[in-house]
Amino acid sequence: MVRSRVVPVDVEPLFLQVPREEIAYVKCVFESYEDVAVTRTLDRHAALLVLLVAPDFLAQARTIVRALADEARCREVERPPGCDDLLGDEPEMPSR
Repeated sequence: MVRSRVVPVDVEPLFLQVPREEIAYVKCVFESYEDVAVTRTLDRHAALLVLLVAPDFLAQARTIVRALADEARCREVERPPGCDDLLGDEPEMPSR
């Protein structure tokens, strides 16, 4: 049986840009809020993360992102082009 690794429609991806030295901290913060989001590092060199958020937790996830804006210089960004497989090991982003 082949399973698709495309994000289900009932999950909202939020893309975050953070300083490289803050990746672990931001992921740890989101992991401490059980059930709010699953975090994935899309590009560790560009410090690009994705939060996979259930629609019921979208407002709470954005509140956490706003709180992290000053503390960890975290900001929400648009979905990068070519970023389709959000569940892979560590997706390779297209070259810039």
